[in-house]
Amino acid sequence: MTSSTGTSYRGLGTATGAGLVVANMIGASVFVSAGFMAQVMGPGDILLSWVVGGVLALCGVVAYGALAERIPLSGGEYRYLAELFHPAVGYVAGWGSILLGFAAPVAIDAFVASSYLDTLIPIGDVRVVGTLFILLLTALHAVRLDVSAWAQNALVIVKLGLVVAFAVFGVVIGAHAVPSWSPPTQDATPFTTFLENQFWVAFAFSGWNAAIYAASEFRDPKRQVPRAMALGALLVTVLYLVVNWVFVANLTPLDAAAVQEEKTLVTLGHIVVGRLAGPGAAGAMSAVAVIAFLSAMSAMTMVGARVTAAMADDGLLPAVLGERRPRPPVGALAFQAVIACTLLWTTSLHHIVQSAAAVLMLFTALTVLGLFRVTRARPNLAPPGIPALIAAAVYAVASFGFLFYGFRDNPELLLGLAGCGAFGVLAWALTPQRVTADASAKG
Repeated sequence: MTSSTGTSYRGLGTATGAGLVVANMIGASVFVSAGFMAQVMGPGDILLSWVVGGVLALCGVVAYGALAERIPLSGGEYRYLAELFHPAVGYVAGWGSILLGFAAPVAIDAFVASSYLDTLIPIGDVRVVGTLFILLLTALHAVRLDVSAWAQNALVIVKLGLVVAFAVFGVVIGAHAVPSWSPPTQDATPFTTFLENQFWVAFAFSGWNAAIYAASEFRDPKRQVPRAMALGALLVTVLYLVVNWVFVANLTPLDAAAVQEEKTLVTLGHIVVGRLAGPGAAGAMSAVAVIAFLSAMSAMTMVGARVTAAMADDGLLPAVLGERRPRPPVGALAFQAVIACTLLWTTSLHHIVQSAAAVLMLFTALTVLGLFRVTRARPNLAPPGIPALIAAAVYAVASFGFLFYGFRDNPELLLGLAGCGAFGVLAWALTPQRVTADASAKG
């Protein structure tokens, strides 16, 4: 199963790809996750969670890098699972990416960006402003490919500089003693609590694979896509550890609980900076948060539409959603914006995070397992090396373990995932091009 996207415009390089990874990874979750985790976990366990999340993300990078070297096409999990398992599996994963991999995080960041803006300027209903953010960024990426890439690079540079500045500020000005506070609620089985809360961390680390969704647009995708993922994921892992140290060293669980109040939403960064430098500086931190989340929205808007476009180019979605070179995939961008706006107005932040984390975890785990099928599914491809296979096995086992504990204690999560899968299967059964794709897979 191949796509015309293999002959797409190629203008992206390693630096832009790493920027896409950074922008996709650093969003709302890292600035709020520790607030939820601190209610049931101590500071040491929280930091360990982020270390585990970073290690697993890097394992995923190694495995996906091996896949990108062998299948240098856009589409992400949709493309890999369709090539290595069956078009139906890829199709269901593609819908998972469209709905919860990109549209859902865009909706989350739109909500929190407008909420933080509301701490600076009263704006009324934050969902109205969030909708405007989604529409404006969609329009920006629909103009021209070079404008889209330039705007994304600029937003990444600004965001990265601001997040690094916050990390340095917190380390230099903040507390240096090892925190000793305890969570207000402690489970009798801390290991289970640790695994359950890994969903927050997994969602914050999601995006380490962002470069693969636009692989066809790199000048040398076989080399540049793996490098972009590695550089971006390493940088963000270090930043996440430093940022979360600042949080646990300077806040108590009572302070951190403020992130649970959606009507008065503030980031942990806002609280830390306010405590260390006063309300004026806290307001500045909210401005930083707005820029950071707009950058994440921009990156997800840009690459998420490529999944929709790849599926449309393969005949599995309406042709109007496909690529229109040399223009961006305007139809796919508009389609994604409609979904994101719908989620923004109908779903809670907490519910979206958990559902999206579960779906992303499942399909990335299935994708890395595709490495073990490379030579069977495509005999013309070189077999992956032992390090890539080990990384794939570690990532898959850990992901399925997290999912097991998450489903066991939260049946609604399993129902949500089953619903997403059932929707994908039904849509596949009703797709006119299904017969052609099935025949291609058998051939």
